[in-house]
Amino acid sequence: MLRPLILVLAVALSLPLTAQAGQQKKSADSVVMNSHGFLSAHPDLNWRLKGLEAYQKGEFEEALMLFRKAARYADKPAQGMVAEMLWQGQGTAQDKPLAYAWMDLAAERMYPTMVLNRERYWKQLDEAQRAEAIERGKAVFAEFADAVAKPRLEVQLRRARNSATGSRAGGAGRTVAISIAGPGGMTTIDGSQYYQDKFWEPEQYWTWQDNDWRVLPRGRVDIGPLEALPPEGAKAEGEAEADPAG
Repeated sequence: MLRPLILVLAVALSLPLTAQAGQQKKSADSVVMNSHGFLSAHPDLNWRLKGLEAYQKGEFEEALMLFRKAARYADKPAQGMVAEMLWQGQGTAQDKPLAYAWMDLAAERMYPTMVLNRERYWKQLDEAQRAEAIERGKAVFAEFADAVAKPRLEVQLRRARNSATGSRAGGAGRTVAISIAGPGGMTTIDGSQYYQDKFWEPEQYWTWQDNDWRVLPRGRVDIGPLEALPPEGAKAEGEAEADPAG
């Protein structure tokens, strides 16, 4: 069964933003990604995270606005959430043709979660709605497709990195320790951890995101010890004998 996109999004956001015991690299990445400086330089993740927080509070109009902001920076999960909210009529009037156009956009990189949702939408549209979706999708793609949205974020990444390191090559920042404020106080990490290419070099940044989203999320069910069931008609242990007199 296809999981609601909001659940997939919540899991995808919480995993990199939560330190995992015994996994030092993931823990260090989470510190970086939670920092104010990092999120300020990554408006795609910043607005997506704020959108999720608003959505979870039931502030749907605010969430939709924030997801649209993230969508301008080529954030496919945020684009998918705009589609879902249009489809459900959350924070706005229900608009299924426009919702399809947005989910088609979110599926541009063929992330399975987005593709499956796009096909689900298509099956539920009638012929007139399908034609409308295709026509209205032209304007959506003109403003939010990767060809125009990715360069917006790439400018932000290069500007922030060059400003922080004082070097076009970015080498200076890799040799210093960086202090990051967090809920538990200040954390100091190596500059090479903060300025990993996957966070700042556009092509590696897109590859890093693709690697996460091109794998369908999998749930896990924990099963306890097996228990033997009593034969049919037998009384369970401790069950009182029925009183024929009532």
